[in-house]
Amino acid sequence: MKVSDAVDTRISVRAFLPDPVPHDVLDRVLRRAARAASGGNLQPWRITVLTDQTLDRFRALITAGAPMGTQYQIYPADLHEPYRTRRFAVGEAMYARLGIARADKARRLEWFANNFRFFGAPAAIFVHVDRRMGPPQWSDLGMYLATLMLLLREEGYDSCAQEAWAMHHETVDKFVDADPDTMLFCGMAIGKRDLDHPVNGLRADRAPHDEWLRFM
Repeated sequence: MKVSDAVDTRISVRAFLPDPVPHDVLDRVLRRAARAASGGNLQPWRITVLTDQTLDRFRALITAGAPMGTQYQIYPADLHEPYRTRRFAVGEAMYARLGIARADKARRLEWFANNFRFFGAPAAIFVHVDRRMGPPQWSDLGMYLATLMLLLREEGYDSCAQEAWAMHHETVDKFVDADPDTMLFCGMAIGKRDLDHPVNGLRADRAPHDEWLRFM
C-alpha cells in the first residue's frame, strides 16, 4: 500500500469486528511508528497496550463506574468559527447515519458511551507523556499517532484516536500503573472495521484548500 492510499482510506472507525489483532502486528507497527518526527529527538511518547483478558477487565472496570474529569481542555471553551461549525457538522453527520435525532439526548449519550468500550475494538493503547513536557512535545505525540494509524492501514487494520479517555485519566492511570510523572493524553482503539455498521460509512468533509493553503 502506498502512503497516499493509507492516508485516503484512514477514517476514525467507531464500530469494530471482534477479530483479534495478532501480537506480532501490534508489536511491529508500534515499534515502527517510533520513526515519526520528534523535535530534538525527545520521543516523549509512553505507550501501553491492552488486549485479550486485560482489555476485558479494563472495560468491566469502566462500565462499573469511574471518576471523570480531564487534566486538559480537549476543545477550547469558546470554540469560534469556522471550527465550531466543522465540529458541529461532523457530529450531526454521524448521528444522522445512526438514525439518532438531535433531540434524542438519551440515545446520543448511549452512543457516546461506546467511546469507553473502545467501540468494541479487540486491541487498544493508552498514550502518556511526561508532565514537564509542553505543547511542542504534544505535537510529537500527534506525529507518532498519525504515523501509527497509517502503518495500521498498511497492515489492513483500522483505528480511532480518542482524547475522550482523558476524562477517565484517574482510572486509566491506576489500571496501567502509570508513572506519576506522566499524564494521559489519549487512547486509541485498534482492529478491523465493521463494514456493515452505518457509522463506518461516515467520511468527514475536509475544508476547501483555499481556506487554509496559500503559495507565495
